[in-house]
Amino acid sequence: MWNQIYNPLGSTALSTIAAAIPVVALLLMIASGKVKAHIAAILALILANIVAIFIFTMPATMSLRASALGVVVGFFPIGWIVLNVIFLYRITVETGRFELLQRAIGGVTEDRRLQILLIAFSFGAFFEGASGFGTPVAITGAVLIGLGFSPLAASGLSLIANTAPVAFGALGTPIQGLASVTGFDPFILGAMVGRQLPLFSLIVPFWVIWAFAGWRGMMGVWPAILVTGVSFAVPQFVISNFINPWIVDIGASLISMGALILFLKVWQPKKLWLSPVLRGNDESAATMKPVKPINKTPLTQGELWSALLPWIVVCIIMLIWGNGAFKTWANSIFTWNYPVPGLHNMINKMPPVAAKPTPEGAVFAFTYLSFTGTGMLVAAIISGFLMGFSPVKMIAEYGRTIRLCAVSLITISAMLAIGTLTRLSGVDATLGLAFAATGVLYPFFGTLLGWLGVALTGSDTASNVLFGNLQRITSEQLGISPILMSAANSSGGVMGKMIDAQSIVVASTATNWYGHEGTILRFVFWHSIVLACLVGLFVMLQAYVHPFTAMVIR
Repeated sequence: MWNQIYNPLGSTALSTIAAAIPVVALLLMIASGKVKAHIAAILALILANIVAIFIFTMPATMSLRASALGVVVGFFPIGWIVLNVIFLYRITVETGRFELLQRAIGGVTEDRRLQILLIAFSFGAFFEGASGFGTPVAITGAVLIGLGFSPLAASGLSLIANTAPVAFGALGTPIQGLASVTGFDPFILGAMVGRQLPLFSLIVPFWVIWAFAGWRGMMGVWPAILVTGVSFAVPQFVISNFINPWIVDIGASLISMGALILFLKVWQPKKLWLSPVLRGNDESAATMKPVKPINKTPLTQGELWSALLPWIVVCIIMLIWGNGAFKTWANSIFTWNYPVPGLHNMINKMPPVAAKPTPEGAVFAFTYLSFTGTGMLVAAIISGFLMGFSPVKMIAEYGRTIRLCAVSLITISAMLAIGTLTRLSGVDATLGLAFAATGVLYPFFGTLLGWLGVALTGSDTASNVLFGNLQRITSEQLGISPILMSAANSSGGVMGKMIDAQSIVVASTATNWYGHEGTILRFVFWHSIVLACLVGLFVMLQAYVHPFTAMVIR
């Protein structure tokens, strides 16, 4: 057995700096734009191994095995989702269904700002609720680039929009993960998150349109933004507090989409915003293909159903695949759990991160049938057959998709290897403890701890599992509601989703803008920081200031 060490250098400051080296190096290399993302990820993984072995004293065999586990987990399930989403998108392009979808959306509105609201925010929130794990950014990014948006606008805006729904994503998986490590009822945790995020569900639609079109551009469509935000935020609060945390995103997103579409039947902006590029200097516009004007001929009912068919199939399949009963059934048919020898239950998580020495599991769960990516593949195959694709043509297209996504899949696997290694070596816990030592300011910095967790791991669920118990222990010691801070870990974490390297690679892959991950990171970074700080300030108000304290479940 090896026990994690959280202060190996005998100095909290020095140990924290050492723990930050891999992730800081990764972000700097990507942001520089001079190092390709897959090279940056591999170099950062090497650095993470050096830090884990030589500073945090993790046995070299354990460090290498943890890295290998992360590489495999990077492909299954994350890379597997991306590959099959891009496959579906390419099929819709090849069959002409995507052009019909363009016309259908153009029939709702030609205004680019409103298209972003409909697709990046509301449509993306549905896929976050149904499947999560990179699916919404992959789909909305591909749809926006297909509609003629610049690569930076399509990728960056998809990342910003995919924040407010994340805490309830994949049918409430982050809440369930948080409940599993804190011991709190998931219904109570979901209700508390539902008293934090609705404010930001109202803010984010305004924010994403401001990022795209500026203040004046945003004010030109503020009624539609308000309808979108309110029709998402109110159901998000009601469902999370009075029904359950599992269907929050699905219910809120469907209501939001419906409300926006109905509103646009009676209201349109005075001036249409037709530019598909970000305001100001959008360097990605130089790489754009000429935007083909959308055919304004109204779709027949048959054409409309034909355009929506693949996405209807995806929605149905994702709802089935996200259902707990289906997962249980699928896993009973095919499950292969591989405990990594020399690693599984051979590492103890130690106090104060855990209440007592707790063995860390290291199992690769190859539940192939229940993987979200498998559901996406099934949806793509069904859609392909319904759209007239032959099996031979479908196999050939899948081969082209693999070649297209190969470098991105390598990058994603390396990113997950870094996250797995930092978790098992205790490096990320060292960073977490630095946030926990902030005393009266802990509600603010504890929220940023959730942000850091998602930035490191790429998953709100993983961040909750990683830091949930630390949030409970620290808040109880400080006399702050542990339910408040456990929920804040998830609510703060959603703003880290847009800058985690895994999501950025998914966005660049979906928009076919390889090699520009640094540009995407530079665009979204400050949006992520500012929004995370706003969540932290709101949690501070809930912790200390009346009447916000009345919102807290104790």
